[in-house]
Amino acid sequence: MWFLRKMAWPISILYGLVVYLRNRLYDLNLLKSTSFDVPIVCIGNLSVGGTGKTPMIEFLILKLQGSFELAVLSRGYKRKSKGFQMADKNSTVTQLGDEPFQIYRKFPSVNVAVDVDRTNGVGQLNKIVHPDIILLDDAFQHRKIKPSLSILLTTYDLRYDKDTYLPTGSLRDSKYAAERADIIVVTKCRDTITQDEMTVITNEVKSTESQQVLFSTLVYDNELCSKDDVLSLDHLKGSFFTLVTGIAKPGPLVKFLRDKDLKFEHLAFADHHNFSSSEITLLQSKTLLITTEKDYVRLKDSLENLYYIKVAHQFLANGEAVLLEAIQSMIKSYH
Repeated sequence: MWFLRKMAWPISILYGLVVYLRNRLYDLNLLKSTSFDVPIVCIGNLSVGGTGKTPMIEFLILKLQGSFELAVLSRGYKRKSKGFQMADKNSTVTQLGDEPFQIYRKFPSVNVAVDVDRTNGVGQLNKIVHPDIILLDDAFQHRKIKPSLSILLTTYDLRYDKDTYLPTGSLRDSKYAAERADIIVVTKCRDTITQDEMTVITNEVKSTESQQVLFSTLVYDNELCSKDDVLSLDHLKGSFFTLVTGIAKPGPLVKFLRDKDLKFEHLAFADHHNFSSSEITLLQSKTLLITTEKDYVRLKDSLENLYYIKVAHQFLANGEAVLLEAIQSMIKSYH
């Protein structure tokens, strides 16, 4: 592994140079960012997956949906469709992609759309639904749009300030791009993290004076859900099941289940994995399957013995209040 990383280091340098030049072109206004007259909240990261963007989108929906007409715009990673797609009751996971489909399935009153061309996507949403706020999913590095508020997520165990460019690390954008964020959220923290440690991390990520650094942990539900059943995790004690994941970083979920003293095997696949027919056949042979909500929307029509576990962000200290106040202040600036 060390040898492979050493060999890949020149590629990382070249990748970093390309990223730097692209950002400089935007900073110098040689490449243009488009502004819109609707509040746009960008939720993103600097790395490749696993920072908790979808749970953060869902957190914001839960807090804002009663007061505002919301829209969510995503790229729709690995979807089979092309161009702008608006979610409706006839939409499928292959049309939208797993994460946008999950969001629409949970929040059918929220306007969910996908478009690789985010500028076009925002324009279409403004024409069709006239939202009060657009939540722009996984778009921190997509600088064609100038957001009203940028929320940058980074994980506690591998923060961007400790990371390196692809392929030797997981950074897809410069760590210095973090200066564009209004709020930095350190996700997947231990719930025992101390205020002193938060202070140290805040200093290490080199936040600017205008930035807020917040901390959150992931909270897993103690109940499992299926198409028509709810099962307590305690019900699984003494039995054996299969955990199947197609997410970037399943470690926290694996640890949560092991801490519950549950017995299981873990079949781990790549993020957004498209399950083959042979893999589906293998999973169908298992007595009981537990998966993530994102994987569930792709597997639910093929498996009968499948349950998913919900996960949500829980902010530490006064992080939730700080985040919601920042969003409220941003919205007021448009009126």
